[in-house]
Amino acid sequence: MRTKILTSLFVFAAFLANAQDIKPIYPIPSAKQIAWQELRYYGFVHFNMNTFTNVEWGEGKEDPRLFNPSALDCNQWARIAKAAGMKGLILTAKHHDGFALYPSKYTEHSVVKSPWKNGQGDVVRELANACKRYGIKLGIYLSPWDRFHPAYGTDTYNEVYANMQKELLTQYGPIFEFWYDGANGEGPNGKKQVYDWNLFHSMVNKYQPNAVQFSDNGPDIRWVGNERGYSYETMWSPLNKDEIYPGYPKFDDYRNGQENGRYWVAPEVDVSLRPGWYYHPDQDAKVKSPDSLMRIYVASVGRNANLLINIPVDTRGLVHEADSAALMGMQKLMNAGLKSQIKKNDELKTTSFVTSHPVSFVRDSSEKSFWAAKEIDKAPTLEWASNEARLINAVVLQEPIALGQRVKAFQIKLTDEHGQVEVVKGNTIGNMRILPFKARKVKSIQVDFLDARGQILLANFDLLYLISTRNESLYH
Repeated sequence: MRTKILTSLFVFAAFLANAQDIKPIYPIPSAKQIAWQELRYYGFVHFNMNTFTNVEWGEGKEDPRLFNPSALDCNQWARIAKAAGMKGLILTAKHHDGFALYPSKYTEHSVVKSPWKNGQGDVVRELANACKRYGIKLGIYLSPWDRFHPAYGTDTYNEVYANMQKELLTQYGPIFEFWYDGANGEGPNGKKQVYDWNLFHSMVNKYQPNAVQFSDNGPDIRWVGNERGYSYETMWSPLNKDEIYPGYPKFDDYRNGQENGRYWVAPEVDVSLRPGWYYHPDQDAKVKSPDSLMRIYVASVGRNANLLINIPVDTRGLVHEADSAALMGMQKLMNAGLKSQIKKNDELKTTSFVTSHPVSFVRDSSEKSFWAAKEIDKAPTLEWASNEARLINAVVLQEPIALGQRVKAFQIKLTDEHGQVEVVKGNTIGNMRILPFKARKVKSIQVDFLDARGQILLANFDLLYLISTRNESLYH
């Protein structure tokens, strides 16, 4: 763990050193926030007591003997996630009903009381081992709400929750993300809890300092504002997080982030493969299609967010065949559609550049190097041209976010093989912007940067042809 933290900090420091001639625009992300943003896409696993009671939210009164998967195989989960291109899995270690998937010392409602493995099982341990085996990261979801625990609604419960955090943060190896849920209803005694967020955050910072923490207001990453799989056309990573809290009733006012926000709290898009978050047999024919999932990727990762796709593991303890097929189909589309359509001899030029940051840096596939327009060039342009028309339907832009988010408005001018010009407008860029449009054969593209918070910097520029399962353009 310590080695990974030091490595991240070294890379971050090296980037800043190489960019010392460029002034950052604050706020800027921390090293762990940058490392998280680079993951782009990973999975959620909703598997718990609700899987066996066929509900979305349990009441905390369920008999632990109901939890009894017949063929649980976390290796299967991790193998499928890895094959689908996911970089990690986040597990619901305890949902609102309070049933814990591991043998916690701080609750009576857990796998210890279930017949699964005669009460000796630990789903968190099995998934941690599987993630390690398949080279993906482990994340933890631990709902603060607990409809079972008798201490819920009292100061004592905050200590209970913090102790459960400590168990999960110290016994299962590195954790890349800790996920809080904003739901806060009544416990078994009819009381609501006043959560001690400072205590909860301090536990993660103490025991897993390289993990990012998720909630409506962070502290490190935030909810995007919907569960339908998309970010917004305007999406700022800066946020005045102190003005809101998990479960904030007017969250829509903050869903786009804030151009002048004081803290860096980038968004995460969470969406389920099915209509529900937990497995329900009547939804086996309602799994999202690969085409739909690819569109979700473009509308999330392609709009300055990370993508968290939920996999509702079934009562066997397995990823259902329909869900696996959808993820494999999505991965095929990603492999085909995210290939660069730029060729070595294509021409790139700009209206200006800083000598140490030439335009060639936008083609080296590195997020650490970047083109920098001169500060006096308030509306710079970047132009791509080819001797042969290229079939494309998306432009990719990335800012070097370690120096802050800058672009407020831009447009791309597409000139096709017949000389016809179309203008497509965009707002923010951030970590990545994928701007899709109707497919056409294009000979040249001009990117006009129209408004920004400061000097224009661009880490990467690319062209894509995104396809559907029928090998046709995904955008008509």
